[in-house]
Amino acid sequence: MSRSSCHLFLFLLLFSLFPFPLLARPFVLVLSQDDLKDVQNDDASPLDSDSSWDDDDFGGTHVKPDDELDPGSWRRLFEPPTTLLSPSHDTSLDSYYAAVHKIISASNNGDARLMEEAAAEIETAANTDGDPHARSVLGFLYGMGMMRERNKAKAFLNHYFAAEGGNAQSKMALAYTYSRQDMHEKAVKLYAELAEIAVNSFLISKDSPVIEPIRIHNGAEENKEALKKSRGEDDEDFQILEYQAQKGNAGAMYKMGLFYYFGLRGLRRDHTKALMWFLKAVDKGEPRSLELLGEIYARGAGVERNYTKALEWLSLASEHGLYSAYNGMGYLHVKGYGVEKNYTKAKEYFDKAADNEDAGGHYNLGVMYLKGIGVKRDVKIACKCFIVAANAGQPKAFYQLAKMFHTGVGLKKNLPMATALYKLVAERGPWSSLSRWALESYLKGDMGKAFLLYSRMAELGYEIAQSNAAWILDKYGERSTCMGESGVCTDAERHQRAHSLWWQASEQGNEHAALLIGDAYYYGRGTVRDYERAAEAYIHAKSQSNAQAMFNLGYMHEHGQGLPFDLHLAKRYYDQALELDPAAKLPVTLALASLWVRKNYADSFLVHIIDSLPEVYPRVEEWVENVIMEEGNATILTLFVCLLTVLYLRERQRRHAIAAAGAHEPNEHVVPAAR
Repeated sequence: MSRSSCHLFLFLLLFSLFPFPLLARPFVLVLSQDDLKDVQNDDASPLDSDSSWDDDDFGGTHVKPDDELDPGSWRRLFEPPTTLLSPSHDTSLDSYYAAVHKIISASNNGDARLMEEAAAEIETAANTDGDPHARSVLGFLYGMGMMRERNKAKAFLNHYFAAEGGNAQSKMALAYTYSRQDMHEKAVKLYAELAEIAVNSFLISKDSPVIEPIRIHNGAEENKEALKKSRGEDDEDFQILEYQAQKGNAGAMYKMGLFYYFGLRGLRRDHTKALMWFLKAVDKGEPRSLELLGEIYARGAGVERNYTKALEWLSLASEHGLYSAYNGMGYLHVKGYGVEKNYTKAKEYFDKAADNEDAGGHYNLGVMYLKGIGVKRDVKIACKCFIVAANAGQPKAFYQLAKMFHTGVGLKKNLPMATALYKLVAERGPWSSLSRWALESYLKGDMGKAFLLYSRMAELGYEIAQSNAAWILDKYGERSTCMGESGVCTDAERHQRAHSLWWQASEQGNEHAALLIGDAYYYGRGTVRDYERAAEAYIHAKSQSNAQAMFNLGYMHEHGQGLPFDLHLAKRYYDQALELDPAAKLPVTLALASLWVRKNYADSFLVHIIDSLPEVYPRVEEWVENVIMEEGNATILTLFVCLLTVLYLRERQRRHAIAAAGAHEPNEHVVPAAR
């Protein structure tokens, strides 16, 4: 492929990253001519000198289980092994897990004494024994202010040493901390390592289904539609599917295996059940199960790892037209797992997958050309392959594009872009299971446990977790059993924590969070009233085309609160709010009526009455805030009065005009006087 055509291809390309709604706004990547870098396909390429390219880029390296990829994970407590532990089982972490279990139990029940006991045990294990996983939890406790004084410095220090000791979740927390401070040199190194772990947890043949963290709210209300589909075995649709599978429906059997293997639709992952359903589906002639059986034997998930059997299952799948299975077959030949290494054969398999428009095939060919495995190295061709794969939603391709931006191979070095891309891939790592456990707890009504898990995930930089944790605090109050510095959170601690979580979510593009931050400063909820900071937050939400934020900015300009008094700007914001959201017609109409009064009767008693209504009638204001507009605009009643006033004044003007006109008209019934 010529350099000019590659340049044109990239210049015209505009694609969204794979479906991963952790950001409130879609992440869109545009590659242009300026992003490209002339690359010579020779031995002087930075590819050889940069250690970040030395690891296996095909993914699935050694196909490690999640417990090895995410050491110290709480998986043992939420997804206990289905088989008995062997006598040689490592018991060194038993005391650590016992303490974590106490933290979870105490958080769910609001037991301050048990929480203090667990925190003390974690602190001893961290400071005395030097356990990196205990250090990670201690960093979490200091960061959140749970039974310890909230201290960001101590939180950072504990996460730093935990990360040095190999705790992946502390690495996520550190990387997020660095990225918030624009310390991209440090953030990119950690996210690169974490993204590699995530890639190694992906399937070797087909793409793993995107397990989307559920946003449990849609702003003011619970997201009932999404939650309904996540109730696991209690879901009516799942029960119907299970009944169909038990009656011998092959397609239903395959879906049952898929749900249990990946933990979809709110189910707990269960590899043993997944294997059972896949085998039953194969017996009924369902070909899609063949490929997943190959994955199971290659990974050793619920069975003893057997690469020979994996290749057999994948070969059968490819014979049934499942072209993504060629990727697994090529991978086994590249690694020499179950067969002799054969790069030529591997490329043939990858070509077959790519020729049938499989994104994984394009990705794997890109790796071969990038590293010169079985082919002459050609970074330009590799770049094209990764772009094609990424455009088709292949997550591993985003990892390679991140590496290119990171190292300057094929693309100009761009650390902020590399950090953002690495983060998106890293957030699909095994630690994302926290979201599944949190949702399961929420659906069971265990708000304390759900809040704890979402808080842990929020610390790792997940925007949805930050938003969900904050919403639980605001919605459920004391029922959230949030643990503070010396027991169950006080109202002040709860407001402060929710404020912090909403702020972090707003930084990552959550417009509703930015709006709530503005409301908190405007009304003085959980913080000191500050109109200027409220205006800053509303401007941030307005930049994301939020109609409510525009309305609020118009109101602040109208009243000179935190922004200059400017009726023209106020009207512009009101008009923009209506353009964005037709549902804003009533409040905008009332607001425009208020503007008309201010413009035509400035400094009159009417304006003073309008401005004084919220203070004169606080109970009415509270009723309006809670009943009419849950988002908290407590001026709706005032604006309604304005409308009535405007109508009255205009009617009076009309009558005066008619009367004045009548006074000057000749009286037709008067007989002219005779001369």
